[in-house]
Amino acid sequence: MKKTTFISALSKLAIASACILPAIFPLAAQPKDKPTLAVIAFRNDHPDPKAGQYSLSDLLRMQLEKSDRYQVLDRFDMDYIMSQQKIDYQSCLSRFCLEDVSSKLSIEKLAVGNIKPLNGRISVTVKIFDKASRQFEKAQTMDFLDLPTEIGTMVQITVNQMLGLPNDQALIQKLTVKNDYAGSVNNPEQLCLRNDGPRMGFTSFHFEPKVAAILKDRKSNGGFEVFPLMFQFGYQFEKQYLNEGNFQALFEFIPMVTGLDQGLFIPSFTVMNGIRNNKNGWEFAFGPTVSIVTKSNGYFDENNNWHRLTNNESNNSGFATESRLDSRGNPTLTTGFVIAGGKTFRSGRLNIPVNLYFVPQADGFRFGFSFGFNAKTRYCN
Repeated sequence: MKKTTFISALSKLAIASACILPAIFPLAAQPKDKPTLAVIAFRNDHPDPKAGQYSLSDLLRMQLEKSDRYQVLDRFDMDYIMSQQKIDYQSCLSRFCLEDVSSKLSIEKLAVGNIKPLNGRISVTVKIFDKASRQFEKAQTMDFLDLPTEIGTMVQITVNQMLGLPNDQALIQKLTVKNDYAGSVNNPEQLCLRNDGPRMGFTSFHFEPKVAAILKDRKSNGGFEVFPLMFQFGYQFEKQYLNEGNFQALFEFIPMVTGLDQGLFIPSFTVMNGIRNNKNGWEFAFGPTVSIVTKSNGYFDENNNWHRLTNNESNNSGFATESRLDSRGNPTLTTGFVIAGGKTFRSGRLNIPVNLYFVPQADGFRFGFSFGFNAKTRYCN
């Protein structure tokens, strides 16, 4: 009997503790769950069919789930609940409509949004309605460039901005600043961007003493009687093979003619592999170059005078035969290696590339300066 009474007393004590302790120590209770949220409607008023390729309600629902601030009802739960309550929620965007819907649901928050074109841009609005206060507790509107294929990213940025979550500022700039440097984000039609255009400038042979001397020498000695600083004119063709983030990698094909200003015609062709920063326009490139110049075979005597050998003449002088730049010679293909760097300046849609380059040689180096212009396009062929 005493044993039964003791067990009964323990049971009563356990029940009393279960009732009293939570009141004395409220912090020991389980934390409150995140508020429930339902995405009601997300309307798209953009006329471009590319803008309609997304399920905007699903996009908004996904971004709100990523924030980890709410218990977000999925689309199937929403369809079931609304069909049971016989509520048409697809066009419910106003506060009065949301008040009516919230009164029929046991959901704490309702989210709505819309996308519309505005002055050649895309405006994205996201709002969260609070059932208890019957007010929009959060709202955010952002304007972007008219890039319908990037609407998913725009929704993500707008939701993060509304909830105070971090955003990639470089990405925001590419989607909001019209004349930002082009990349795969703000030129979404293709993953590359062609910037073809004319190139012109000067090349100097002053740091190649032997070549400079030949250029200035008399034609009777095989010289050219020209100044060793020559004008160049050509055209640059670009082909990008990688364009991600702030950088793009590209090939540059540059046919060019040198010396027209001094009566010479020196054709060349250069192929360069380069990398360019899409954000600030700085670039670096390198690659082989080939040109056609006139050369002759001959030898230098003991006084360092050049003696040209004709096609049928043999060298019986005892001095070594070598090939040298000579105005009396035959067209010969020569090769070199170009290292270049520069920056592309922007003026609206106009690109103005400015570059410096040098070509190392055995007895020095040749250097030059070039600039050009082109207009950016979205398509690459």
